[in-house]
Amino acid sequence: MSTGYLKIINGNIITPNGIVEKGSLLIRGKKIIEVSNGKGISDTWKESPVLDAKGLYVAPGCIDMHVHGGAGHDFLEATPEAFIAIAEAHARYGTTAMYPTLAVAPSKLFYQAFNTFSQLQKLEWKGASLLGLHLEGNYINPKYKGAQDPRYIQLPNPEEYKSMLDATDCIKRWSAAPELAGALDFARYATDRGVIVSLAHTDADYSVVEAGLEAGFMHVTHFYNAMQGVHKQREYKKEGTIESVYLLDDLTVEIISDGVHLPPAILRLVHKIKGIERIALVTDCCAAGAGASDAKCFDPRVIIEEGVAKLADRSALAGSIATADRLIRTMVKQAGIPLVDAVRMASETPARIMKIDYQKGSLQKGKDADIILFDEDIHVRATLVEGKIVYIQDGMEL
Repeated sequence: MSTGYLKIINGNIITPNGIVEKGSLLIRGKKIIEVSNGKGISDTWKESPVLDAKGLYVAPGCIDMHVHGGAGHDFLEATPEAFIAIAEAHARYGTTAMYPTLAVAPSKLFYQAFNTFSQLQKLEWKGASLLGLHLEGNYINPKYKGAQDPRYIQLPNPEEYKSMLDATDCIKRWSAAPELAGALDFARYATDRGVIVSLAHTDADYSVVEAGLEAGFMHVTHFYNAMQGVHKQREYKKEGTIESVYLLDDLTVEIISDGVHLPPAILRLVHKIKGIERIALVTDCCAAGAGASDAKCFDPRVIIEEGVAKLADRSALAGSIATADRLIRTMVKQAGIPLVDAVRMASETPARIMKIDYQKGSLQKGKDADIILFDEDIHVRATLVEGKIVYIQDGMEL
């Protein structure tokens, strides 16, 4: 007898208020309708299919705000096949929703991606939801370009960005350097259009970061990476972008907690100063991550070495090959961050930053049933997206 319900039992359920041990969770359709300690369960559970967690952790799915690719594909391919392959690959590692990120590129590729995103609304796949695009370019400081393609870096162009925002409503986030001529006007305009504007690839000092915040730069892309810290001007000390971000409480940050981009001590420092409600964990994953069959990258300038993507001349890191489970595992196992904090930074905080926390990011009644099950070593055993099982490891069955 089908009731339209699914129940997960015997799990250690991670909620905003802590862990519910040996708890149960009831799903109807796409939504969570009950979280319980396993006692006094309502009658609606009786005829439901059962997924026995057998003591695994049951957590909200990870929301990746910054991801370029995986499974051998990059979102700059701008095809439905690439988008779907990446979404399905990352779901196996705990990502239930993502914002496909487009690196610096010719603007025609951005328009192709807009069209692809529109096509995807008519398709189905067994992977992470695609919630909108993140443009990481082309308005960045060439001095801090990192691995971005210098050929297409430019100053903010009002005609261009207004045209893009008129062409689609799928742009949900846009990263730029606030010190560039026209960047503050860009931030004001994009913010008025509902876009989350993020500070990135920049050498902004405190006055510029503060002005950026006032103009709409509310978030910081891959904090510490591709930005300046305290430095000397002649014989004097000068604050950098990093110190400025710490001083401005309203700025949220994202960190690539793969254990390579930032050492454990820095991960602890960010956690201590910014706190879990202002930190999102992101993969910044490239094509060679998330189950790719080989280490080949979409960008021919990039190699995979020592567990990270680099330019072949070793002059800069070029993204990661990390997956969502690795982000949490690094925070817990290497940086000593409590598990509940790490999970919240991978799910609840990104949802709040992207203004979708009314719908996603935590295991609460009425929210989407985006759920992952993982073991003590933080290896994902099952993934549900909006109530559907999109990945389940052998040995776990309904």
